[in-house]
Amino acid sequence: QARHNGGRLFRDIPVQSIKKEFGMATITATYLGDLRVESVHVASGARLITDAPVDNNGKGESFSPTDLVGAALAGCMSTIMGIVAERKGIHLEGMTVEVAKHMNADPRRIGKLEVVITVPLPSDYPDRKLLEQAALSCPVKHSLHPDIEIPITWKWVG
Repeated sequence: QARHNGGRLFRDIPVQSIKKEFGMATITATYLGDLRVESVHVASGARLITDAPVDNNGKGESFSPTDLVGAALAGCMSTIMGIVAERKGIHLEGMTVEVAKHMNADPRRIGKLEVVITVPLPSDYPDRKLLEQAALSCPVKHSLHPDIEIPITWKWVG
């Protein structure tokens, strides 16, 4: 089903125009066979390959599509924290966000994304709550289905 914007159908607008006019990121995915897909970020030309996991008939030689959900969550939380940190002059270089993905069997879907955020600052850092709130405001986190559990563990190690 086509989406609408101001009375116009997105399906009727060329991809490059959508990106420019509506600020949408465009990804083109091409099925390569053998349960592999190459995705291209149109604006930058960056490419990645996904492979079905071993437990779902694949070779497990690259990220699975559901692995990328975990990667998107980690990248988003890191980026939003980074934006807040840069505004405040806080150095977060070396911070890590690890995500352990747990799949449910029936229906096959992500059931839990366990997040561990290791911040290279002391636990009594004055802007700790601000940084934690930044991570929790991540758009990817807010886009995930509410049935997906997302426990977050914070490690302040500075």
